Amino acid sequence: MKTPENAKNKFAEFIEKEKFIEEPYPNFYPGIRDLKMRPIYSEKINQVASDFLKIAVTENPTDKKYHNTIGIGLARFTDVYLELDTEDRERVCSYFEELMDIVGLENSNGQLNKFMYGFDPEE
Repeated sequence: MKTPENAKNKFAEFIEKEKFIEEPYPNFYPGIRDLKMRPIYSEKINQVASDFLKIAVTENPTDKKYHNTIGIGLARFTDVYLELDTEDRERVCSYFEELMDIVGLENSNGQLNKFMYGFDPEE
């Protein structure tokens, strides 16, 4: 797997952007309801972006390394999982998908489905 040349810039842009805010079309995300949780959730997802960047700049970035990082990143939400409503969980997953797109990772190995729905429908 080869890291795209602009990946560093895209990760920096991702980390800098405000997260869990209202987003109309095409996402129709109403924004996080509990505003005090926004910086907490944002920090958790930004850490995943930093972890992805660390892999991306190595000599041998692999799907397996990214999949492991997705698992670690999703585990960071365990302590707040019950506070995430469905729309917030969907937003978390879409942030992971944005990160996957930056490096060209095709799938999460079922991990996003397990996070969102509690199971992988592929199994």
